[in-house]
Amino acid sequence: MGKYIGQTDYNHDQPQRTGILLVNLGTPDEPTAKGLRPYLRQFLGDPRVIEWPAWLWKPILNGIILNVRPKKSAKLYQSIWTDAGSPLFVYSQKIADKLHANLQAEWGDNIRVALAMRYGRPSIAEKLAEFRAANVQRILVLPLFPQYSATTTATIYDIVFDELRRYRWMPELRTVTGYHDHPLYIQALADSIRNFWDGNGRSARLLYSFHGIPKSYFEKGDPYHCFCQKTARLVSENLGLAEDEYQLCFQSRFGPEEWLQPYTDKTLEKWAEDGLPSVDTLCPGFAVDCLETLEEMAEQNREVFLEAGGQQYHYIPCLNDSAAQIALFADLAQQHLQGWEPSKSSSVLRSDYTFVNGHAQKTA
Repeated sequence: MGKYIGQTDYNHDQPQRTGILLVNLGTPDEPTAKGLRPYLRQFLGDPRVIEWPAWLWKPILNGIILNVRPKKSAKLYQSIWTDAGSPLFVYSQKIADKLHANLQAEWGDNIRVALAMRYGRPSIAEKLAEFRAANVQRILVLPLFPQYSATTTATIYDIVFDELRRYRWMPELRTVTGYHDHPLYIQALADSIRNFWDGNGRSARLLYSFHGIPKSYFEKGDPYHCFCQKTARLVSENLGLAEDEYQLCFQSRFGPEEWLQPYTDKTLEKWAEDGLPSVDTLCPGFAVDCLETLEEMAEQNREVFLEAGGQQYHYIPCLNDSAAQIALFADLAQQHLQGWEPSKSSSVLRSDYTFVNGHAQKTA
């Protein structure tokens, strides 16, 4: 096919389609050291994730970390692995399937939805190739990260752009930078907290835990910290919480440098030592439950709080493939597909969501 990727005997009469590419971080193929090693090599080898000079970082990564960390990480993955596979992949695929069904109800076979992973499989290149084979000439890239960061959303764009620049017929492309303050996202989070309180009671304080990034990235202009703050503030306002009834923290530190603070584990430890009896926690920066939520947040940090003297610790699950999450992504699709596909009616969403001035809103 020469320098650029095309198709042999391309049929110029076939209909052009629109595709939505959902992308999540990724997951190993299996919870073993063998499965973790290539995944971690790809993840930790990404210069947007670790910005150290290659001459310094690569010997550390290849000579030390990839010889030690895979075995340790495999044990953690084994504790959350399901018969269907990694929770991150299972929930993400359910979102893609449900969103596809909703959108096809309005647009038929002209719309395609595919799930890809930034690291691991299915790869972005693989799913873009499937779009190309289906003559998808309009692509909306929708990363499953509410709060933009160069370490997540931007690195997805890197791969998409690098791959498409090799195509003979480059499709039209649109991207969703984030949805940290989208009304349906805020409402869905607030409703999930209320529903949890209705069934389990309410603890003394609510803790929002977001994945951290190095503080230096924020100082260089990454807006992630600001977006996390706004998400927590808007949800807390929706719940009617006072400032002393909630706290935003950051988890999952890696390496020796300072990361965004306050740190989740240190905060929980101090709260317990100061006599706080109970806490409810959630991770709004994760679209679906994964290692960082199910193992680190629901298990490791539970131990931190209880061993320091706390009495009760609750973890509130992510939105996962809930109807509210599907309604959110359907609304994002409508906003960004304008001019590509005809306007959707409310029939593609749950009955308790309707469209007002072109946006989905939850009915009373």
